[in-house]
Amino acid sequence: MNFTRVFAIVLRQFYLVSASFARFMPLFIWVAVDVVMWGFLTRYLNTVAAAGFNFIPAMLGAILLWDFFIRIMQGITAAFFEDIWSHNFLNLFSTPITISEYLTGLVVSSITNSLVGIAVMLFLAVVVFGLSFLSYGLVIVPCLLILFMFGIALGIIASAIVLRLGPAAEWFIWPIPAIVSPFVGVLYPVTILPGWMQYVSHLLPPSYAFAALRATVVGGAVFWPGLFISIALAVLYIFLSCKLFTSTYRHAVRTGLIARYSAESLS
Repeated sequence: MNFTRVFAIVLRQFYLVSASFARFMPLFIWVAVDVVMWGFLTRYLNTVAAAGFNFIPAMLGAILLWDFFIRIMQGITAAFFEDIWSHNFLNLFSTPITISEYLTGLVVSSITNSLVGIAVMLFLAVVVFGLSFLSYGLVIVPCLLILFMFGIALGIIASAIVLRLGPAAEWFIWPIPAIVSPFVGVLYPVTILPGWMQYVSHLLPPSYAFAALRATVVGGAVFWPGLFISIALAVLYIFLSCKLFTSTYRHAVRTGLIARYSAESLS
């Protein structure tokens, strides 16, 4: 892998975001809205709930961690869409860059862009609403890792879908986090779900992470083997997502579908 080419992908995304206020604002504005809305809701619930239970780590913390996952996933898809919108995707692959270098560049770009939103999220949650991530203990580390890896996997899968179906398919991608969220139990245990939904949740790594966080908040025992299973699942999904993107790209080249990403064919 040539890290100079990876850095080129990251640098291009940096120039795009830093030079456009319209691109920079979404990095933190939706995170700020979520924190403020859920922060005040949890404050209200604390005033009407039974004494001794704190909704801030139970609900606000869960929402912020889910936002962290969304930032990672959409950071990858947004960087990929920039190449689609600008009709630059075909140009990139006329250079010696490989698929692994391109995907690595998208992941690094997602991380750097997400740092802005995460910084705003932490400031509002900790300073304004008094959320302490230390209350979760060491379990927060594997949970963040799980959400990070699953966000990468889902972002690459979403990019592969658009690559296969065409630029118009990007509208299938934005609702994905909302579709996944009921299955992973961000705000409730998955045991309340119908049986078929529980089967699906067992295949989704975030469901184990949120179950562990919920157990920590209520003083229960964390099911550590479940977290290890979740990490293994997330690694497997990253591997499968990269294979999917690679096979989709090769199919697009072999069948000529790659031409729809050419500026000449879309003009």
